[in-house]
Amino acid sequence: MSSQEIPEENLPTKQETEPQHGSVVVPDDNPFADPGLPPHKHRIQDIDEKAARRSERAVAFLFTLSMLATVGFIAAFVTIPADKSIFVWPIGHISGLNFALGLTLGLALFCIGAGAVHWARTLMSDVEVADERHAIEAPAEVKAKVMADFRAGAEESQFGRRKLIRNTMFGALALVPLSGVVLLRDLGPLPEDKLRHTKWAKGKKLVNMNTHEPLRPSDVQVGSLTFAMPEGMSEHDHDFQTQIAKAALMIVRIQPEDIKDKRELEWSHEGVVAYSKICTHVGCPISLYEQQTHHVLCPCHQSTFDLSDGARVIFGPAGHALPQLRIGVNEEGYLEALGDFEEPVGPAFFERG
Repeated sequence: MSSQEIPEENLPTKQETEPQHGSVVVPDDNPFADPGLPPHKHRIQDIDEKAARRSERAVAFLFTLSMLATVGFIAAFVTIPADKSIFVWPIGHISGLNFALGLTLGLALFCIGAGAVHWARTLMSDVEVADERHAIEAPAEVKAKVMADFRAGAEESQFGRRKLIRNTMFGALALVPLSGVVLLRDLGPLPEDKLRHTKWAKGKKLVNMNTHEPLRPSDVQVGSLTFAMPEGMSEHDHDFQTQIAKAALMIVRIQPEDIKDKRELEWSHEGVVAYSKICTHVGCPISLYEQQTHHVLCPCHQSTFDLSDGARVIFGPAGHALPQLRIGVNEEGYLEALGDFEEPVGPAFFERG
């Protein structure tokens, strides 16, 4: 319906169509009025220097706490054993090292963030400034304006004035990256040659893992399977699991005439042979023994080894024979090791080079 079709008495008068004083004029092509900015309200830190000092000390405290947490992270990484377990309610038993590292690093990062937020909300200028958009290219006058704004922002942030905040922030930011630097220690030459040595040594008695008693040749019957560990090891040792994973031994007795491998016969004692219990595929413990064939089977991936023929692999994914431990009998009649394994125990690593 056009304006000509509207009755004249219903059309707005000239006075009604003119904008009234104090009203918002909405252009025809933009139906949304500019509400403008609300009046600025000063914070207590803006008008009270004592309050500003308190905020400054609070920010400095958070940055200092971050520095202490970073130092705690490094100290925990260096001093806490990797296999140490602690009880944390309500989580339960967890790794003490992981708990300490997560707690200290999280605290260090949180304090930096909290300090920066508190600094911005209480001490930096909070005056809202509207600025017109401009083209991407920056003329000389725009560059001059940007630099002036930067200098004004730096002055309003009180970065140069609040030296305590500035210095503690620099300290917190400088120390946090050290957490990552310390973690690089695990990418170094470790574990050196630790994987090539076990607790076995010349003169170490073979101790039954179930009875914890030294073994005599008469304790091992033909067709039986016995598990042994080195003398002097205890399940209460903090590194027991790490050491037993390399030193676990299985002992069987085979009739000497049934032993096919010459070195195996030389390294045995009256048919008693000792082999590593750790599968050379992925390190699973071997526990299945077939006395008629003298085969042992790894339950994880079915690698099968012939203990009458140097424990060579006859089936499965294992790539190497089981290492044999050379044994003998001491003056007391107990079985003892005549040295350590002559090759690495367990899965191949670095091509065993």
